[in-house]
Amino acid sequence: MAHEHPHTHSHSHTHHHATGNMAIAFFVNLGFAMIELIGGLWTNSIAILSDAFHDFGDSLSLAVAWRLQKVSERKADARYSYGYKRFSLLGALFISAVLLVGSTVIIYECIGRLFAPQTPNAEGMLGLALFGILANGFAALRLHRGGSLSERAVMLHMMEDVLGWVAVLVVSLVMLFVEVPMLDPLLSIAISCWVLFNVYRNLKATFRVLLQHTPTNIDTEKLKRELLSLPEVASIHDLHLWSLDGEHNISTLHVVLTRPIPCEALTALKNEIRRICAENGTEHATIEFECADEACVYQHCSH
Repeated sequence: MAHEHPHTHSHSHTHHHATGNMAIAFFVNLGFAMIELIGGLWTNSIAILSDAFHDFGDSLSLAVAWRLQKVSERKADARYSYGYKRFSLLGALFISAVLLVGSTVIIYECIGRLFAPQTPNAEGMLGLALFGILANGFAALRLHRGGSLSERAVMLHMMEDVLGWVAVLVVSLVMLFVEVPMLDPLLSIAISCWVLFNVYRNLKATFRVLLQHTPTNIDTEKLKRELLSLPEVASIHDLHLWSLDGEHNISTLHVVLTRPIPCEALTALKNEIRRICAENGTEHATIEFECADEACVYQHCSH
């Protein structure tokens, strides 16, 4: 007897929140790129000018991630029976790839500047740095509250910008009193290494979801123990757990009954199993009931 789980959970407020955060990140990045372009010409800072063009490219990647997050809000249809949530993972992959390439290029450029340091306008850099920290910090704070892998990837992008402007602030303050142009590329290398480490962590989490790794927030053994504690349940097998996008988890399981039970009692048992699954981090459970003497058609299932 197969009993499908027909109901779905509404998380539209979460998705709209994520999309709103993406929009803020995009407009902050694009607006600040324009300010950087003007400021770089004013301060005669090659570093700020190159960062301005870097940010214009980043704005394009943020626009793509924003669009993919928007697509992920669509409800399930005949083409995607589980919905479009995984499209947000494509945004996470895209942003992570941009950060990976961008950080590598920055490290390469900074190594060159260690041997040919330049002295920019320290006062102008100081003003731009303060504005950059405030603008990008606001966007990063909004994204930090989100839980999706796509938001996390964009948050890393904004944090890269925040830390970059912190480095500019430190360099400009130091250079108001002492001329140490080598400090700028050294701090930039350190920040880029931090970004690369976090990009690795985010990519690892994203690929785990794509490869249907068991969600890390679910204790499989604990879930089994709680299900087996139900008096009507003789055993559990063919239990599968995975995540759509790192936030919405799904499970399928076969439940062997201790004895045949009427439909009303079966419905109550099914609801109790769903409650236990939900409490253990699985919001969508598909349950199949079997009698004790019924042979499982799946040869690979384990008891």
